[in-house]
Amino acid sequence: MDKKAKVLMKKYKVEKFLGQGNFAKVYSATNLETNQSVAIKVICKDMVVKTGLIEQTKREITIMKLLKHPNIVQLYEVMGSKTKIYIVMEHAEGGELFQKIKKGRLGEEVARKYFQQLITAVEFCHKRGVYHRDLKPENLLLDKNGVLKVSDFGLSALAESKREDGLLHTSCGTPGYVAPEVIRCRAYDGAKADIWSCGVILFVLMAGYLPFHDLNRIRMYNKICASEYQCPRWFSCQVRKLLCGILDPNPDQRFLVSEIIENSWFQKGFNSKTKTEVEEPDLLDGDEGFDDCDKTENQETITATSLTAFHILSRSSSFKLDAKREVQFTSTQSATSIMSKLKDISRKLNLKVKNEGASMQLVKSMDGKKRTLSIEAEIFEFAPSFHLVEMKKSGGDSFEFRKMVEEDIRPALKDVVWAWEGECTNNSSGICV
Repeated sequence: MDKKAKVLMKKYKVEKFLGQGNFAKVYSATNLETNQSVAIKVICKDMVVKTGLIEQTKREITIMKLLKHPNIVQLYEVMGSKTKIYIVMEHAEGGELFQKIKKGRLGEEVARKYFQQLITAVEFCHKRGVYHRDLKPENLLLDKNGVLKVSDFGLSALAESKREDGLLHTSCGTPGYVAPEVIRCRAYDGAKADIWSCGVILFVLMAGYLPFHDLNRIRMYNKICASEYQCPRWFSCQVRKLLCGILDPNPDQRFLVSEIIENSWFQKGFNSKTKTEVEEPDLLDGDEGFDDCDKTENQETITATSLTAFHILSRSSSFKLDAKREVQFTSTQSATSIMSKLKDISRKLNLKVKNEGASMQLVKSMDGKKRTLSIEAEIFEFAPSFHLVEMKKSGGDSFEFRKMVEEDIRPALKDVVWAWEGECTNNSSGICV
């Protein structure tokens, strides 16, 4: 946002930059009419159009309008200009709950208080037909009084997103918090997947670390699918039993929200008779701020396949790749940039290219002989700014495939690669792919 633009829409005095996402920035501001402190999410309209996320952004706005609850960040209004979308929300001045955990694990009483508020909010979401699908401490905010607020509904789904079988099919979420059935790319119940994430959050609040933590993501997925974890010695028997019911890898046996609320440990200090005043939502769509989107000049962009890394990694029961036939890497670049780079490499290596959307085939005749080496590359998106690229041999000699990847393709991709499969990044998360 322009530093000179101190007042937005003649209504909000912009004060401080709070954070930045892929194509959005968040600022604190004050409503000049009411003197209320708010947070304003400023979205670049052009980037939303280019990345094909118009419908996702509209859905997020629609969902936030449905959810008027004391433990959910409130949406106040949506405004738009020719280039920007402004989402005005409740300002949770206490920041992320994650920041509290970084300082050390929480005591049982404090953890229970936050968990009670989380479950209350999740129950409300589910009754409204909303499934969050990315519950984690980073998406749980605190207001100035320490009240928990669930935020970031960018990956959420509505009940109408279910298919004929009554289940959801799109795998998404954050590794470490995602349910086993989502990792396995099975059709899943959105409510039960959220409940699993809540169980992981409770563990993290009280332990200070993830129950299924492993630097190797594949091993972590295996632990999640087997619900293989150990409670620290300071966990009470009641907490252990509650977690056992929530972190059940079989969603049919996993605790329901009602069972969690009825649990004796959960009930301590929880006044179920207190009725929170919840407003009826305005049943409007999420089109505000998008009036000019359809008029944006069309540009050729690549939309990655709507699958997740979970889907790729779970093609075999052992979660292992065949190193002779395929390699994978992750990238924080856009699908369009990745595809452009692959085409550039292909030209330099004199490879014939057959391109369709987010997939391409690279073909090379070997030593003038009739036999050819054929490589298929496909881009998968499991977050707007995070892609997984799979390259596999579809024809030809395995030795020639590995040689070309290691000597020619891999070095040329260094500008777009975040990490190759099996390698740890050097970032603070310590994630391996």
